[in-house]
Amino acid sequence: MVIKMINDNQLLEVRRVSKVFTVGGLIRKRKLIAVDDLSFSLPCDKPIVFTLAGESGSGKTTTALLILGFLKPTSGEILYKNENIWKLSKEKWRAYRCEVQAIFQDPYSAFNPFYRVEHTLMTPIKKLKLANSKTKVYDLIYKALGMVDLRPEILNKYPHQLSGGEKQRVMIARALISRPKLVVADEPVSMIDASLKAEILNLILNVKDKHGISFIYISHDLSTAYYISDKIAIMHLGSIVEEGNVRKIIEDPLHPYTKLLISSIPIPDPKYRWEKFSVPIFIENRYELLGVKGCKFYWRCPKKMNKCLNEKPKIIDVESDRKVACHLYGDNRK
Repeated sequence: MVIKMINDNQLLEVRRVSKVFTVGGLIRKRKLIAVDDLSFSLPCDKPIVFTLAGESGSGKTTTALLILGFLKPTSGEILYKNENIWKLSKEKWRAYRCEVQAIFQDPYSAFNPFYRVEHTLMTPIKKLKLANSKTKVYDLIYKALGMVDLRPEILNKYPHQLSGGEKQRVMIARALISRPKLVVADEPVSMIDASLKAEILNLILNVKDKHGISFIYISHDLSTAYYISDKIAIMHLGSIVEEGNVRKIIEDPLHPYTKLLISSIPIPDPKYRWEKFSVPIFIENRYELLGVKGCKFYWRCPKKMNKCLNEKPKIIDVESDRKVACHLYGDNRK
């Protein structure tokens, strides 16, 4: 008899999730692996900011869409409070939609230009049936605006009358209206100017600490990830290659891919010269990953070995609060 272990301390658990798309036309169809055997979890006993970082095309946004229930995994499970989200009843699914919210990358396209901010904030209240009276509706709206330091006067404005920072604050307020336990923030500061990035990041940290809300922060910008995160997972072609405490990973990376990402961060010093890390033979072909037996970073890795081509490294604990999937470390060296 197989005994299924349940961890009551997990708010969210992504358990060996994969997502494969079929692409192409009538003549030739191919498989594209967007997420490959992905696993991570968020605790429920304390709020954290968990970052998914990696270059474009690493599967970060697909992972967000899977967690939000917009896409169904090809294999694996996504558990929220120990329940598979695709097996929830209608009542529990509505509760999940309230407790897991999203902040999307582009605040400009999230608005309907013909409606005021008031309409934007009322929409989730109506859809999720969060209030049954006008008084309660505005009570929820005013509380959400207060959480993001916006005044009620903004409700009468149209989107074109808002600055980029105000637009993103309204989007954060909309996500917070249902008092979620978890917010998935997909590149929330990439579409606003540098002067406002710190403002929005500090707002997220304040919401986390003051209201006990966890965040999954998705970004390719390791500098903002370092500033905002408690934990970070580095993704490469749909898989996590390194995971753990953000300071440990950014200040002392172990996986060659993590080192490559960090070495690519520009340093504002004319004396600094970028040290060439590796010469890509070619960019990994995502369509052929179904046939790859070994490490998907093999062709770009300066420390590749023969076993890397034929044997896939397991993600293992190499030290306290640090996991890595590389044949250079731990039991993978055997």
